[in-house]
Amino acid sequence: MAGTPPPKLLLDTHTLVWALASPERLGRKGAKLLPQGDVVASAANLWELVLKAGKKDALVTEPVRWWARYVTGTGITVLPIRTAHVIALAQLPEIHKDPFDRILVAQAICENRVLVSRDAVLARYGVAVIW
Repeated sequence: MAGTPPPKLLLDTHTLVWALASPERLGRKGAKLLPQGDVVASAANLWELVLKAGKKDALVTEPVRWWARYVTGTGITVLPIRTAHVIALAQLPEIHKDPFDRILVAQAICENRVLVSRDAVLARYGVAVIW
């Protein structure tokens, strides 16, 4: 539809890594919307990658170098964690335990963005989630 603004998308950490390294792993709807959307990553994505880098199931082994090349280097906008996001996080019920997913939900709510995630439980917060 002409004149329709692109969807405002916030990527969870798996989605961000897969979109850049293994796009075939993305869900059908997310894969379709990413190229046409207003896409942002979050500082929380880098935080998660750094904290999980030493684990055997780490998504990225060298997260700072990976981030510089694939996020910063390609011009992907990075949403900082703002005070308003943390205040929104404080209002969330204990539906989900993962702190990274919870801050992403809070950011998506505050910034009026659709969260691109394979974790359908996140939709229980009232945020739009696509995969």
